[in-house]
Amino acid sequence: QVQLVESGGGLVQAGGSLRLSCAASGRTVSTRAMGWFRRAPGKEREFLVTITATGGVTYYADSVKGRFTASRSNAENTGYLQMDSLKPEDTAVYYCATARPEGYWPRDFASEKKYDSWGQGTRVTVSS
Repeated sequence: QVQLVESGGGLVQAGGSLRLSCAASGRTVSTRAMGWFRRAPGKEREFLVTITATGGVTYYADSVKGRFTASRSNAENTGYLQMDSLKPEDTAVYYCATARPEGYWPRDFASEKKYDSWGQGTRVTVSS
């Protein structure tokens, strides 16, 4: 079983940037797509982006397209989420997860049901 640990969250002003990391241990995640999700206060967990195992293809939710960028380093067994032009509505706990390999891209990989390993989350607060 893989363990995922997110880091890099914090408090930032609107318009600022943060870079989240998702460090994997226990086994390699180089064969698994990686997704990023968030849960804002009082809301359901929301899909943000998924990135293929090789890192060559990404699929973004409309809410973050053009502002967030997912990447990964399989050599480091780590995924990243660069978040720019942050808005107060981006305030949430952010999670990374790795997906089971089978399924249709990108439809299935935009669903949290596709993911079987999750980190504990890192909190991002964007002040206005």
